[in-house]
Amino acid sequence: MADTRQVVADQQPALDPALTLVAQDAHVTYRVYEDRRAGLRELVSSRGKLRAARAIRAVKGVSFEARAGEVIGVIGANGSGKSTLLQAMAGLLPCTDGAVYARSQPVILGVGAALQPLLSGRRNVELGLLALGASQEQVEEQFDEVVEFSGLEGSIDLPMRTYSSGMKARLHFAIATSIQPDILLIDEALAVGDADFRERSEERIRTLQAHAGTVFIVSHRLSEIQRTCTRVLWLCAGELAADGTPDEVLAQYREWVGRPRNRPPRQQRQQRRRWRRRRQRHRERRLARRQQRRLRRQAGR
Repeated sequence: MADTRQVVADQQPALDPALTLVAQDAHVTYRVYEDRRAGLRELVSSRGKLRAARAIRAVKGVSFEARAGEVIGVIGANGSGKSTLLQAMAGLLPCTDGAVYARSQPVILGVGAALQPLLSGRRNVELGLLALGASQEQVEEQFDEVVEFSGLEGSIDLPMRTYSSGMKARLHFAIATSIQPDILLIDEALAVGDADFRERSEERIRTLQAHAGTVFIVSHRLSEIQRTCTRVLWLCAGELAADGTPDEVLAQYREWVGRPRNRPPRQQRQQRRRWRRRRQRHRERRLARRQQRRLRRQAGR
C-alpha cells in the first residue's frame, strides 16, 4: 500500500486487503503570514524582524478507513478542512503528524484543476491521459470517449483559456475517470456542471463503485451527497465530528447547522471586534492626515 507521505514500506502497518486508504491520526498545520504593513513603531519594537506568522491547524487528528466499493462524502462548513484533507490524502500536502496510507496513487479532481490554459482541449486530453499512465495506444482509443463524455466536441480544438469553469470541470472529470482510478477524490467539481453533466457524472461514479473503486466527494450539496454516497464524513473545525451512513450523519449536520449557538467562540468574536475597531481607527487617522496635508497645501498657495 503506497503512502502519500512517502513513509518507508517496512514502517507501514499490516492492513486489510479490502482497504484502499487509511488515515491514522492525521494532522495538517501550515503557517500563514499576515498581509499588512507594519508601522514605524512596530518595526522599531520588533527590531526589523519578519512579518508575524500564524499557525493554522487545518486538520486535527482525523482517522478513518476507506474500503473498495465505497463512495464517501465529506461535508462541513467553510474552513472546516475538507479540501486540506483531500490534498493530504493525495500527497499534495504533508501531514505534520500522523500518516495517510493509500493502496494506489489517488487522483484528485477539483474546480481549480491543473489544466494548461494555453494549450487546446485536445492537447490537454492527450497530456492528461499520458500523465495518468495510459500508453499512446490507449490515448488514441480513449480520446473520442473522453471528448464525447465531456460534451465539448465543438470546442475541443480551442485553447483552454477560452473555456468556462464548467467546461474545464467537465473535461477534467472525463479525463480523470476514463482510466477508472482506484481512488478518486472530487473536490466540488460536480457543482459547476449543468444538470445533464451531473447525471452522467453520477452514473460514472456508480460505474467506478461497481469496479471496486473508492470515491471521495467534497460538496456542500447535501442532496447530492444523500443520493450518491454510501458513507459520509463530517468535519468540524478540522476534526472528525461524525462518520456513518448518509441518513445518520446528514441528520446530525442539519441539526447542527440549524442551532442558534452555531457561532464562533466568544474569544474569537471579541478578537474580531478588536480588529475591526483597530482598522477603523487606522482609517480615521489616515483620513485626518490627508485632510491636514490638503489644508497645508491650500494655505501655502
